[in-house]
Amino acid sequence: MRRRRTPTPPPPLPQRDGVDPVRVRLPAGGPGATVREHLVRRLSAPPAQLDAMFTAGEIVGADGRPVPPDTPYAPGLTVWFHRDMPEEPPVPFPLHVVHQDDHLVVADKPHFLATTPRGSHVRQTALARLRHALGLPHLTAAHRLDRLTAGLVLFTVRPEERGAYQTLFRDRRVHKEYEAVAAYDPALDLPRTVRSRIVKERGELTAREVEGEPNAETRVALLAHREDGLARYRLVPGTGQTHQLRVHMNALGVPILGDPLYPEVTAPVPAGDFRRPLQLLARELTFTDPLTGAEHRFTSGRALDAWTSYGTWAADQ
Repeated sequence: MRRRRTPTPPPPLPQRDGVDPVRVRLPAGGPGATVREHLVRRLSAPPAQLDAMFTAGEIVGADGRPVPPDTPYAPGLTVWFHRDMPEEPPVPFPLHVVHQDDHLVVADKPHFLATTPRGSHVRQTALARLRHALGLPHLTAAHRLDRLTAGLVLFTVRPEERGAYQTLFRDRRVHKEYEAVAAYDPALDLPRTVRSRIVKERGELTAREVEGEPNAETRVALLAHREDGLARYRLVPGTGQTHQLRVHMNALGVPILGDPLYPEVTAPVPAGDFRRPLQLLARELTFTDPLTGAEHRFTSGRALDAWTSYGTWAADQ
């Protein structure tokens, strides 16, 4: 029997720019005799920075009151604070809302914008932007789309309803269609269904195909091709392995244009370089709403630049 997960209590601090405060729960047997000692050992922040936060009353308990740095260590005690925001070049592309109701927000995400805060991408994320723009502080993502991939992402308005929509994705009851631009290979027999076993190890940038029972399935069809050697493809994933579409297109010998990982890992681009986006677009989401029973079909209004204006996409500037 699966244990019911205890819900996280509401934060005692307000959001900043659509970003939640950090919650740290002191575990049993953790290092340090005081809260300060524990945070110094546990976090990567310099001790002087933590001391300044304690002095300013920016580290608080569940009741919202400042926690003194010499508070004795107590397993189960929680403290909250806002992280030091990293410098983030603004992603200079609009984030469009294609649907909003009492339960859902469906956004049409641009390339280079992460779905949710992670690592060095915090404020420049779809979730933070939407929370701020729509005045919905409890908005959460029902699934994720890679930062380099553009297209449709579904968010839930009420946290208690998130699980119902996440279950749709988990149980593969959401029909998803993607488009991609890649080289045209007249010898490639399409449409076809690609099945393989894909693994991605923690700490590795790329996923890879290995021997074994398939855990990834993608239906690939040719939509159009041109005399310049480019083609537009429809990709329909039957599963949701990490980098699945990119791995399968590469395995077919037609890697997606602009892919920095497949077939080869390229050098990282400088922060703020938004040239040559990955030519992959989450074009369509179709599903039955688990709460209202409504039949939803959402379509991205974006176009892939390498198809509509290859010269502009490929230009150095």
